[in-house]
Amino acid sequence: MQRGEVWWATSPDAAGSSPGLRRPVVIIQANSFNDSRIGTVIVAVITSNLALAAAPGNVRVTKSDSGLPQVSVINISQLLTLDRRLLAKRVKLLPTQVVQALNAGLHLVLAL
Repeated sequence: MQRGEVWWATSPDAAGSSPGLRRPVVIIQANSFNDSRIGTVIVAVITSNLALAAAPGNVRVTKSDSGLPQVSVINISQLLTLDRRLLAKRVKLLPTQVVQALNAGLHLVLAL
């Protein structure tokens, strides 16, 4: 597991504005934590709602870049800490330019 990878994640519950039961996510946590014994991982939710691409910091990703079945948007304002066991299947490592856009979005939304 490494930063910038797209995974299918399962959610034990869904309520309010939390994501649904099975959803693609991208790992945003630093690799030093990914390589540790910590049982959780920080991710950003990926959605097929292309209207969210216009939101500040969000990143539109193509099918070929993400490995997902359709064009999608990394929703920078929807960050989650998940139990690693909820990561069901690795899809693909995002290209460097997409990870750089993801980094810029994180800087914006987290005021880093």
